[in-house]
Amino acid sequence: MNPSDHALTQDRGEWRTLEVEKRFTSPWLNVATHCVATPTRPRGVKWDVVNRKAAVVVAPITAKNEFVLVRQERIPVRQALWEFPAGQIEAPAGQETGEASIILATAVRELQEEAGYRLRPGGRWEQLGFYFTSAAFTDEHSHLLAAIGVEPDPEGSAPEEDEAIVECRVFPRAEFRAMIASGEIRDANTLALFARLTARGL
Repeated sequence: MNPSDHALTQDRGEWRTLEVEKRFTSPWLNVATHCVATPTRPRGVKWDVVNRKAAVVVAPITAKNEFVLVRQERIPVRQALWEFPAGQIEAPAGQETGEASIILATAVRELQEEAGYRLRPGGRWEQLGFYFTSAAFTDEHSHLLAAIGVEPDPEGSAPEEDEAIVECRVFPRAEFRAMIASGEIRDANTLALFARLTARGL
């Protein structure tokens, strides 16, 4: 993964990468020190950057207008968090992770794998743009989608080996809002997607 792998975060205009010094590489992320010229700092500024694959986040909405959430163990914070299903995009060679078809295919996969749900006949997908998860240190961004009209998949869920999803539940909207208000829901992807849904009137 290189700094320019994401079309959304490539150099443009007065933003120019002058130098990149790699620090750490793994299958999930890269860490590097970037020297970048910016509109206000044309001689360049050094910044440690975590490069991560783009991801999708799915808000599964049932026919009763309820949300489906999974509770997943998150090692860095030593907690299991309530979240919308989400996962990294694995684009085929030669294709950009931001292509609408790749984003949608990833969303379909994550909805089934993590929650054990699928879109019911007559349901629809809504693509709601993207957001940067933590722009102060990473180029990671998540594409936001709503799966409107979901039902349990007869095949159930199939989480990846390194995932620990301990629960999957359906929540009425009032309970979901109360969980946000109380701080019980504190996953950034979930909060961002709900904000986008609310702003779009969904």
